Amino acid sequence: MAVSIEDVEILKPKTDKREYRRIVLKNSLQVLLISDPDTDKCAASLNVGVGSFCDPVGLEGLAHFLEHMLFYASEKYPLEDSYLKYITEHGGSTNAFTASEMTNYFFDANTDCFEEALDRFAQFFIKPLMSADATMREIKAVDSENKMYLLSDERRMSQLQKHLSLESHPYHKFGGGNCDTLDVRPKAKGVDTRQELLKFYEDKYSANLMHLVVYSKESLDKIQSLVEDKFQEIQNSDRSRFQFSSQPCTSEHLQILVRAVPIKQGHKLRIVWPITPSIVHYKEEPCRYLDHLINHEGEGSLSYVLKKLGWATELYAGEDDRASEFSFFYVVIDLTDAGQDHMQEIIGLLFKYIQLLQQSGVCKWIFDELSAICETGFHYEDKISPIDYVVRISSNMQIYPPKDWLVGSSLPSDFNPDTIQKILNELSPESVRIFWESNKFEGLTDKVEPWYGTAYSIEKVSPSRIQAWMSSAPNENLHLPVPNVFIPTDFSIKNPQEKIKLPVLLRKSSYSKLWYKPDTVFSTPKAYVKIDFDCPYVSNSPETEALANLLAMLLMDDLNEYAYYAQVAGLHYDISHTESGFQEMAIKAYQNFKFQQPYEQANDYYSLIIEDQTWPWMEQLEVLHRLDEEDLAKFAPIMLSRAFLQCYIAGNIEHEEAVSMIEHIEDVFFKGSNPICQPLFPSQILRNRVVKLGKGMNFCYSKEGLNPSDENSALIHYIQVHRDDFILNVKLQLVALIGEQAAFHQLRSVEQLGYITYLGQRNDFGIHGLLFIIQSTVKDPGHIDSRVEAFLRMFESKLSEMKNDEFKGNVNALINMKLEKHKSLSEESQFYWTEIISGTPKFDRREAEVEALKKLTQQELIDFFDENIKVGATRKKTLSVRVYGNQHLAEYNSQKSEAVQPNTVQVDDIFSFRRSRPLYASFR
Repeated sequence: MAVSIEDVEILKPKTDKREYRRIVLKNSLQVLLISDPDTDKCAASLNVGVGSFCDPVGLEGLAHFLEHMLFYASEKYPLEDSYLKYITEHGGSTNAFTASEMTNYFFDANTDCFEEALDRFAQFFIKPLMSADATMREIKAVDSENKMYLLSDERRMSQLQKHLSLESHPYHKFGGGNCDTLDVRPKAKGVDTRQELLKFYEDKYSANLMHLVVYSKESLDKIQSLVEDKFQEIQNSDRSRFQFSSQPCTSEHLQILVRAVPIKQGHKLRIVWPITPSIVHYKEEPCRYLDHLINHEGEGSLSYVLKKLGWATELYAGEDDRASEFSFFYVVIDLTDAGQDHMQEIIGLLFKYIQLLQQSGVCKWIFDELSAICETGFHYEDKISPIDYVVRISSNMQIYPPKDWLVGSSLPSDFNPDTIQKILNELSPESVRIFWESNKFEGLTDKVEPWYGTAYSIEKVSPSRIQAWMSSAPNENLHLPVPNVFIPTDFSIKNPQEKIKLPVLLRKSSYSKLWYKPDTVFSTPKAYVKIDFDCPYVSNSPETEALANLLAMLLMDDLNEYAYYAQVAGLHYDISHTESGFQEMAIKAYQNFKFQQPYEQANDYYSLIIEDQTWPWMEQLEVLHRLDEEDLAKFAPIMLSRAFLQCYIAGNIEHEEAVSMIEHIEDVFFKGSNPICQPLFPSQILRNRVVKLGKGMNFCYSKEGLNPSDENSALIHYIQVHRDDFILNVKLQLVALIGEQAAFHQLRSVEQLGYITYLGQRNDFGIHGLLFIIQSTVKDPGHIDSRVEAFLRMFESKLSEMKNDEFKGNVNALINMKLEKHKSLSEESQFYWTEIISGTPKFDRREAEVEALKKLTQQELIDFFDENIKVGATRKKTLSVRVYGNQHLAEYNSQKSEAVQPNTVQVDDIFSFRRSRPLYASFR
């Protein structure tokens, strides 16, 4: 049935043992088959060459809306949301996204159910059902998704750039859609959105515009047979890809300076040029060469100079908003307050650096370095999850020839200085678009972008004006980077002397504890080193917390001039302040907490209530204004005066090297005539403690949303259950697995409470519970709380009526998820590090929980639910955190005067409440 085509050798990494096969079905569907006998998960992704650029005029967001609708039901599987139920109950996940020229659908699942999962997935594209009722409900979901992003500066600025383009060009469109574009306006014109949806599907979704990737542990022949059987019925209408020949920006849209008012505090410059899309030259990769240099942070770079002048905190450069016929090159600079006052000099310095690149010519040694780094990255890339892998490849299949489906444009190999020079010449004052964002422009603008309501003004900026800015820019020593000494050349694998399956405590002293595990699985020339400084003076107060944050940021910045070269070469490092362990930049970061999504605000309040020794961001913001360099200088030696090091070293490293590394660190910090650190006293060992909620009690904390412009409200409904225990853990995990899809179906699909609807388990330092998160514009948090309880009553019946086969199926799905092998050294290391830092450390946790699952009965699960989670259970411990958006302030005010329900306690003051409650014992 598959069409025979010439065999193309697909370029793959040296370390990749998977097998690949390209086939084309008789309906012209192009398919890549991947056989991986070692995989624990199967996955598939189907990419359709139809995106938001295809939206009909007057139905903005229709392609995105169709993406939502295909998940509901099909003629073969008509029960609504049965696809999602099947995937979830078999250890999988599923999603989709709509881009400008493509829509991508994908899922993964346990290997033992892949055939049916693939069949259900295929029906999206064969005979989907899009009922009138579901259509109206899902328009609300699209609208809820849009409202969630209305206050996102990234979305707002992206749409503003589209707005300032040729109105007839598809780039100009609003691709997300909302209730207005999909319901109100069409109705006013007598247009039936559902009929247009069906027409769009029939007209656009053709097999010849689709690319499918299927990833399985079966042989290629068996996968091929499966694909031929499931996907050959997709209709091939032999459609042509949507094409446009014009560019989105005419002279009217170039040489402009746009002042825009953002939501968050801060200032930002986005300097943008339309360029030739790099897909045209993907082997030469001119944009990768240019963004490597403009992004560089070493001495003499643009970023280095701007930070030294105190004008910028971050700089990013690269190609974005890419399409097949056009693209843009961006330079984005986060400005300080001082930088905001020197915008012209900053633009001048940028163009001086571009001029430097032009005058220096294209350097082959730089291209060769970049090529070597990319080659190492490609051939020794960590194995990623099958679901992420298939999405990446199916997207590539629309863009690149078959031999480069895996590599895409990530392996520049053809040095062509003329091509690089061509793109560099396009970064000119004649074609520049400057977007300048600052709250200081509030009240000084005269225009409003229609979809997000961004206030802006626009003026022309001539090349001669930019030349004047270049002349007035400081005479800094901008220069090219020096050769990178960190580029690796030795990829030899060390043979561990002993086969260690789990981390071992290799060394312990009064200063440190070293856990070690050599790589016996991945055979990759990589190592993983994690060191946690337990410093008791870090979390004493809001002041010390803020100072520790500042110190970590400044240390990273100070090391950057040297360490950036190592980072470019693939040696990644990070320094961060943990619970135990640039003032202006920090102040703005704290100020912008109030612009978080309401569900994120609710999560912050939850952490303050539940976790002992945590400080609110508002207190840290308050103290930051009073801190200066002298405070930081005094704090640094105090912070490090007492410390204990928790260390984990893993990978391609011998145990003598691991010990030597930690001994060296101890020598630097703890030894000598005047040591920086002293060991901790026993009384100073840090412990993470969690508040113990009362049995049979419901605690409720309500708060008005911090951003008065945000319509969204949010609820966190948390049920605290138990302290870490293998048997109790798996019972809770099974409840969450069975309940996840049921909650999504009832609370989101049926009741349409909000786009963000989540049910899962929560682990706070070894204290486990069940967590609902719902964000909504349509209902207030109090109402949503009541709907969560109604769902739990319904779910109680579901558990008791569940057939034994379904129960066993869920148990097996969870077992398979736990037996899933780690895919990379970093993933394995993160798992073990979590055990170490939490104080458990139960390295055989997954195996022990699998054994507990095998012995679990359905009645034991029902008893567990009835005792701990059921509405009205005497042992149940509940905390509701409610954040009220501007649509629900009346409900917020009225609930204050309402009579409190029995066994319910309103929490008015978080810290009084926290002091009044007992704490769970710490594992550390």
